Amino acid sequence: MKHLPLLISLALAMPAVAQTRTEAGTTVLPEMKVIVTAIVDGYRPAADTALMLSSTPGYSVAAGGGVSGLPVVNGFADDRLKIRIDGMELTSACANHMNAPLSYIDPQQVQRIRLIAGVTPVSAGGDSIGGTIEVQSNAPVFAQPGAGLLTQGSFAVSGRSVNNSVATSVHASAASDTLSVGYSGAYTRGHSYEDGHGNSVLASMYESINQSIVLAAKGDGQQLTLRAGVQHIPYQGFPNQYMDMTDNHGQFANLAYQGTFAWGMFDARAYWQQTDHEMGFFSSERKGSMPMITHGRNTGYALMASLPTAAGELRLGQEWHGFRLDDYWPAVPGSMMMGPRTYLNINDGKRDRTVLFGELETRHDARWTSVLGLRGESVRMDTGDVQSYGTNMMNMPDLMAAKAFNARSRSQRDTNIDATAQATFAPDAASSYEFALARKVRSPNLYERYSWGRGSMAMTMTNWFGDGNGYVGSIDLKPETAYTAAFTADWHGGGEEGWFLRVNPYYSKVDNYIDVDVLASFHQYMKMGANGNLLRFANHDAKLYGANVAWQLPLASSARWGRFMATGNAAYTRGKRSDGGDLYRMMPFNALLAVEHKLGAWSSRIETKIVARKDKVDARRFEPETGGYALVNLRSSVALNKMASLSAGVSNLFNRAYADPLGGVYLSGLKANGGALQALPAEGRSIDVGLQLKF
Repeated sequence: MKHLPLLISLALAMPAVAQTRTEAGTTVLPEMKVIVTAIVDGYRPAADTALMLSSTPGYSVAAGGGVSGLPVVNGFADDRLKIRIDGMELTSACANHMNAPLSYIDPQQVQRIRLIAGVTPVSAGGDSIGGTIEVQSNAPVFAQPGAGLLTQGSFAVSGRSVNNSVATSVHASAASDTLSVGYSGAYTRGHSYEDGHGNSVLASMYESINQSIVLAAKGDGQQLTLRAGVQHIPYQGFPNQYMDMTDNHGQFANLAYQGTFAWGMFDARAYWQQTDHEMGFFSSERKGSMPMITHGRNTGYALMASLPTAAGELRLGQEWHGFRLDDYWPAVPGSMMMGPRTYLNINDGKRDRTVLFGELETRHDARWTSVLGLRGESVRMDTGDVQSYGTNMMNMPDLMAAKAFNARSRSQRDTNIDATAQATFAPDAASSYEFALARKVRSPNLYERYSWGRGSMAMTMTNWFGDGNGYVGSIDLKPETAYTAAFTADWHGGGEEGWFLRVNPYYSKVDNYIDVDVLASFHQYMKMGANGNLLRFANHDAKLYGANVAWQLPLASSARWGRFMATGNAAYTRGKRSDGGDLYRMMPFNALLAVEHKLGAWSSRIETKIVARKDKVDARRFEPETGGYALVNLRSSVALNKMASLSAGVSNLFNRAYADPLGGVYLSGLKANGGALQALPAEGRSIDVGLQLKF
């Protein structure tokens, strides 16, 4: 896979990645530096795994709860990205996407992240048009052949002042040369964070517990690995949503096999994951009573054979993924609107994908490498009958909508074809050029097709955009089809610690992009200073384009003063509908400028994050404009000895008050304080510390 071009929209903006060590203690290979997040031993920048790639150009995170941000790559967000955790394809089981796939693994359990932007090889997943994020947890560790029992362990603790958060983790393993067993546990919790004015951002607290075990056996070129784990999020506030998470239980089992034979390699995987999810209100910062319950289940398998050819490798695969969803809202005693029956939002929802793909990687000569791929997917979707809370006048819009929905045939089948063509030209040791074209297709999710309520309250409960609007689905939605062209030029010299410049323009034309049509307007919480729209998911053609740039430049190096390095990146994304108007959640121009210093056991970094004013906004969603800003962050770490390392830093050094362009709106503040609806305030200054011990 190391020859696959465009593993990322642009190479990593933080070259220090290549010098760090993974949690397993193995050195990161230079060719992997574009896919491994920067982790300074003992320090994690946040509790949210989605934020671990935030120093990568073209990558952003749309704010959610403390552990549930939604990734955005070159303007494509959330379900438009394929997310795999140890090979498992997970689906949000929530009308607000509060349990997004990356929320099921703690940053302290991550060993490696691979981001493939734009033109995704067909072997890396389908049913997505923006890219793939692959997360790998700690790999099983084996002793050397003939050696005795190998035992390893680590403990880490970190904290942040902006929300008084604490994160801890523990890892332990024992292994012979053929058998291995490991345990990983992580706990994090935080209070509501403070903005740059020192005000608490209401309903932004969280708590999360993740535990997993891994059992593995290997021998004669074969390995069998079983992973299993549980997650519990007792609570998580969402200041840009109408609801909070009041409980989330997840369990998974994941069995993987890899074998090396005379004819090639064979990989097989089968997995199961289920979620029990509840929404409501749990704190004095946002009071109310409206229980909402969701049960989701992912099951699937993936088979792939890799066959060597005369000049490369042929990969053939077959996959199946099934998702089941029940979403219902129990009646609230004494409420005329929310009763007397249970509201059935998604009843026995089904979404099954059957996949075949083939991919040929060829090294034509010393300078040219190509990858050609074709992938076919059959997507079947269906759901059962639904019902409104009641039959009185207050429920009449939902009652009539339920009758119309139940009278419809709801079974849908899409046949989707992906095709990719990539080529890499390396004329000399100091440059390379990558060219890529792709046709990628994504079918609607269950909520886009089958959410049906037409009352304003019911519609606002379907919203994973953090914009305060309400949404209703459309059974007849067509799949999105993206035609993407991308180019990356890479000039470099001096090896891993030398200089480089990488430039990556891209363009995507999307047929039947799933956007919205405006049905009506309303006022959030009936506040006259707040304006929102009731929206129907609808197909509209769109285009997204932009460019990413990254660079590294050695500044000075001496035995006495250490090594100084300048690094940075810049990104620009634009998204527009063909019939006029801007697309939602497009990050404005932004840049990251940094100077790194290394001397012996010490490593330090000062960086400035610059973001331009966001004035190109989605008028249909009343997307707020945000001002430009610059943030200064400081980081430093020291290896105290072979077993212990200490880190410290300051985020938002000058306590700048600002709003993230992808943060959405501050609904919890509107409910508590009234006034006008404003953009969600971002975090103020935070003092961050971390300690890691290895045994």
